[in-house]
This record gives sequence, C-alpha cells and structure tokens, in this order.
Amino acid sequence: MKKTICVGMFIILLALAVSPVLAAGQGTIRISPALPVMVGSPATFQIWTEGGSQPASNSPHILLVMSQASYDGLTGDVTVTWNGGSTSFAKADFTGVSTGYVPPSGTTNGGRYTVASLRDHLGVPHSENVYYVLGSFLAAPITNTPQSFTVAFTSTHSRMLVYAVGKSGSSNLYDNKVPPTIPGFVVPEVGPVLLALASFGALGLYAFKRRKT
Repeated sequence: MKKTICVGMFIILLALAVSPVLAAGQGTIRISPALPVMVGSPATFQIWTEGGSQPASNSPHILLVMSQASYDGLTGDVTVTWNGGSTSFAKADFTGVSTGYVPPSGTTNGGRYTVASLRDHLGVPHSENVYYVLGSFLAAPITNTPQSFTVAFTSTHSRMLVYAVGKSGSSNLYDNKVPPTIPGFVVPEVGPVLLALASFGALGLYAFKRRKT
C-alpha cells in the first residue's frame, strides 16, 4: 500500500513538473558547445532549439551581456555575423543595470535572466553593473536545425556572455532562452587564455617527467 502511494505521488509530482513546459509548447534554445567555455574573439557558435511541442523559436534576438570592465574597455563595435546578414552594436547601444531582469520588459519569466545570475556567470562582484544589448539576428527562426553565427569585439578587458531569446508559437513575449543552467559563453582576454594554456602545458610536462623517472 505504501509503495503504491509513493509511486502515485511521484507520478503526480512528475506531471506537475513537466506540465508547464508542455503547456508552453516551447523549445529550449541551445548554443554549442554544450557547456560554458572560454573562447577568444572572433568566436563562432551554433544555435538551435531542443524539445517542446512547437520547437521553432520566432523573432530570434541575440543578448550580449558585458562586465563593467569589458564595457569600459570596449574599443569598437560588437559585430554579430550569420549566413545572409550581420548586425553591429556600438558602445552607446549597451545599457547598464544593477538590479532586476534582462531583458527588463517584453518577456515571460521563462524569457529573461536576473541581473544577479548574470553577475555570477560573468564572475564579477554583485556591487558592479552589467551592460547588455538586445538585437534581432539570424535570417530565419531558430529551429532544431543548427545555424552558425560569429561574434567579434575588442576590449582591453574582454568578458561577455552570448545568449539568445525568442518567441514560441504566436507569443507576443519572449518566452524562450538559453537555459540558465548553461551560462552561455565568456569571450575572455587572449592573455589569460594563453597563460592558462601555458600552465596546463607546464603541468603536463611535469607529470610526464615524473612518470618517466
């Protein structure tokens, strides 16, 4: 009897957890690689949707979020290029925020990020502003067929997240985004990346020599 009750409760809880996703009918936007990585600029990504009864994500918009230092050190436009088009964002296009959500309006709860989480993903103190820009991109809706795009920019302290949001079905609000469990991508300074690679190389060489001795 107890076993039957436990199984029944599990099924109910599972249904409650899954039902909002099925009701929304929205696919989750994915950007590859699947885990957050440190990449240099320019960087090429792939984007597609996964899951949902209506997997296409309409009105795709790219969402770029910078740290304070990256914004202060920005020396030119941020350019996003895809097959058949491109868009550029000047420094003046970015908006600084310290609280609330990004984007701040025109979204459901499932189509926005908290400023606090963006700071965490950028690895900056919670006392700092973050700077974001939102703009349309891609020549077609995001579907389960991957599309490629490239992001390029120059800053004296490059640190930026690359996200995307979209609208499912006939929704007038952004209700689809890259899941918050996958923080997106940090485009770092080349120097620290080279130093990190050098450190890994040195550790590998040390381990190799120890193994031989």
